[in-house]
Amino acid sequence: MSQLFQRKPIAELIHDTEAAQGLKRELGAGDLIMLAIGAVIGAGIFSSIGTAAAGQVLPDGTVVRYGAGPALVVSFVLLGVVCSFAALCYAELAAMIPQAGSAYAYSYATLGELVAWIIGWDLILEYAVGNVAVAIAWSGYFGSLLSGVGINFPEWTVHGYREVLLSSDPKIQGLMQTAPHLAGVPILVNIPAFVIVALITWLLVLGVRESARANNILVVIKLAVLAFFVVIGARHIDVRNYHPFAPNGFRGIHQGAAIVFFAYIGFDAISTAAEETRNPQRNMPLGILGGLAVCTVIYVIVGAVATGLVPYKQLLANDPLSQAFNVAGLTRFSWIISLGAVISMSAVLLVFQYGQPRIFFAMARDGLLPPWAARVHGKYRTPHITTILTGVFVALWSLIGDAGETYDLTNIGTLFAFVLVCIGVIVLRKTDPKRHRPFRVPFVSVVGVLGAAACIFVMFGLPREAWVRFGIWLVIGLVLYFAYGYRRSRLRSASRLPA
Repeated sequence: MSQLFQRKPIAELIHDTEAAQGLKRELGAGDLIMLAIGAVIGAGIFSSIGTAAAGQVLPDGTVVRYGAGPALVVSFVLLGVVCSFAALCYAELAAMIPQAGSAYAYSYATLGELVAWIIGWDLILEYAVGNVAVAIAWSGYFGSLLSGVGINFPEWTVHGYREVLLSSDPKIQGLMQTAPHLAGVPILVNIPAFVIVALITWLLVLGVRESARANNILVVIKLAVLAFFVVIGARHIDVRNYHPFAPNGFRGIHQGAAIVFFAYIGFDAISTAAEETRNPQRNMPLGILGGLAVCTVIYVIVGAVATGLVPYKQLLANDPLSQAFNVAGLTRFSWIISLGAVISMSAVLLVFQYGQPRIFFAMARDGLLPPWAARVHGKYRTPHITTILTGVFVALWSLIGDAGETYDLTNIGTLFAFVLVCIGVIVLRKTDPKRHRPFRVPFVSVVGVLGAAACIFVMFGLPREAWVRFGIWLVIGLVLYFAYGYRRSRLRSASRLPA
């Protein structure tokens, strides 16, 4: 039993990053902050804030979620505080263990191999599964943008089978009969979502510098679009829309925060870039904390403008920011918001597709996944095999999947990872107190405990179905670990060698 929780020495983790065929260090603090903004400001701010503000009610009147109303800005602040606790813990561990494995590597050093495997498997929910939702949302905005200039795709090429199957919209449901059929099965595929994932995957194989440069361009454009929304929208705010401020009290703020947490996932994605960062001991804390701070300020400002521009219930749409402009009579500007959403979510896809292969890479290097997953391209110095496999997985799922099925699963998986990181930083302070820490969490016991407790609190704002699916996912992961990783772990194999 003790072998299951055997910890990997930090010295070995650092040695792995210095291998001759390791990843190439190209990124500075500015690149990391831009990666954080690229990951965080995306599908959440452009899509989920509508449901967070208005809530979700079924056609029969059943309330699925209570909305925050104009108090959405409080939900953003609450999440900013919750994430800041986790971000501080990430910053200490990332500076001390500058490895590509992110929370997986930190758990390996603090809580042991079994927990590390669980968190590595869990992070698939944040990066790969989360990117399925982002790709599908991207497709919707892309189609809306093109329709504004008279270009329309056939409906059966922009809606996946699961999306149509689960939709309550009669028009979309009708595609089951009107779409082309093959052997009696309707052909319902989201081709734009598939294509954008394929293009992002190709870019990531080429190299981290090229990917970071593309991300920087996308981030500058989407920040300009959000600034445009704020400047134009602020001139048309009606303060009467702020009343009632919190129509469902703290319950609405809590459940709104659980929904809009999807807007925050990704700030930790830059910790996967530690192995490709120059001077990670300095730059990782700056990137993680700086990126989170910038994004929180942007969210609060955009949320305040959106809920002041129109009554909060009218934000319930797949494209809430464009909807706000349309309802407010600013229709001539709504296409700019759609363009911003397409660009913004392209950056999110880029950063998340960047993170997932590097976690697989770190797990394979430890023997918990097959060795081919740890191969680095001879020319581009990128983990090309895991990058391509992740791209194929996300592209195929987004081709037929439904975004709504993935949001809650992604949120609960990410929050669980945050909990383990907050616990891990406390454990490492006790087990290895003398190790040099380039960045130290102040009042670590308080911050770590509050961070873990706050994340668990947000998790309880998610529906029961999310917990059930999360439990099933973890069981599948445990089966795979005992079938392969348990027997082939490099750390456990070394411990069995004779002295």
